[in-house]
Amino acid sequence: MDGRTDCRDIVVIGGGPGGYVAAIRAAQLGAAVTLIEGKRLGGTCLNVGCIPTKALLHCAGLARSAREGDGCGIHMTLDRVDWQGVRAYQQRVVQRLVEGVGVLMRKNGIEVVRGTAAFVKPKTLKISAEKSEIREAGRIIIATGSAPVMPPVEGLRESRHVLDSTGVLQAERMPESMVVIGGGVIGVELACALRALGSRVAIVEAMPRLLPALDGELASRLAVSLERQGIRLCLGSRVIRVADRPEGVSVVVEASGREECLSAEKILCAVGRRPYTEGLDPEAGGLRCEQGRILTDDRQQTNIPGVYAVGDCTGGMMLAHTASVQGEIAAENAMGGQAVYRPACVPSGVYSFPELAGAGLTEEQAKERGIPYRVGRFPLSANGRALIANGGEGLVKVLVGEELDELLGVHILAPNATELIAEGVSAISMEGTVEELIGAVHAHPTLSEAVREAALAAEGRAIHNIPNVTGGR
Repeated sequence: MDGRTDCRDIVVIGGGPGGYVAAIRAAQLGAAVTLIEGKRLGGTCLNVGCIPTKALLHCAGLARSAREGDGCGIHMTLDRVDWQGVRAYQQRVVQRLVEGVGVLMRKNGIEVVRGTAAFVKPKTLKISAEKSEIREAGRIIIATGSAPVMPPVEGLRESRHVLDSTGVLQAERMPESMVVIGGGVIGVELACALRALGSRVAIVEAMPRLLPALDGELASRLAVSLERQGIRLCLGSRVIRVADRPEGVSVVVEASGREECLSAEKILCAVGRRPYTEGLDPEAGGLRCEQGRILTDDRQQTNIPGVYAVGDCTGGMMLAHTASVQGEIAAENAMGGQAVYRPACVPSGVYSFPELAGAGLTEEQAKERGIPYRVGRFPLSANGRALIANGGEGLVKVLVGEELDELLGVHILAPNATELIAEGVSAISMEGTVEELIGAVHAHPTLSEAVREAALAAEGRAIHNIPNVTGGR
């Protein structure tokens, strides 16, 4: 870096899915881009989050298939789980993707600086790297991500047996038993993976149901499925204290005034994540923050013109794809555009067995906002492809506005729900109506047919389900 500043100069702080995507988009638009990353390109998602977790779940899915083959006439035995082999597989996938990001940086002419950045005054950074310097930047995009939350539970921080999601993925051996504190996305996904690989697992969640941010009806159905898989659920329960024992750790939980002690080899603390801005000194940069998150408008701009923030450091939906789309928006606006972030079009997904995904409003949100709606439901027990894939377990649910017949929300509990939800995202983002979704011919036999059938059910026209059983007008 030579310290020069011009209107094309953009500094991106953080190389995760928000930062590196912002850097690429800005470079495409003609910016001279410098990306500052203190660790590995790809951030939490590629290195210790989304990607290795999904690789672990893929391995867990293979183990499930081996156990369930008898029902299809395929007799297999699962001799053992080679945990080191599973970890090696994860790292091969991670390494390939991280290297790919590096290639993209080079091919797009983006300068990558291995170091950290801190504000010394608005739009001026102290960059600590091999050659440290003070640099004024024409535009700055902040993408510093998030960090795990550790709740104030007696004994939790002191325990030798507490892991966060990164610690589980990097463990030297698979825990024989685990108590998961937190029934959100991270807790549910890792609980599913470890249970399928042979661990004994319990989830402790303070709320009365799992996955509070997703559709309640489908989350409750998933909870029933998890219990059938052998995962113990302690809902409406809070952890009182944790204590190490010679053979592992004890977790005392309280529910309805009664205490119970759970024992396990390890604890997974998965109560959520918080915006990470340590070392950035946003106050010195004049940035307005609230409870640790950097405040932005719908164009991802902070209160300082020319300074943008994207992804987890802004709070909100802490999802990799949220960070990426916000990164594109910030880059376009930094280069003179007028792009706007639309949170209603952002899907959520849980890579459980079966998967759960949603886009748009949940039924709880529609009720809270007083929006008149009707519901169409279609059970996967009536879908041929689902019967083949998992015995027909799951449900598709569509919310339709009463006034304009617009699609308000699509929610799916099914194999590959995180893939199927793309149709719902597209329909909602284009402000589609229920009739437009019905008018799209879906291939047979596919899981996607269930989405159209749910739309038909919302109109009282379900073809492959008994009328007036699963909802409608």
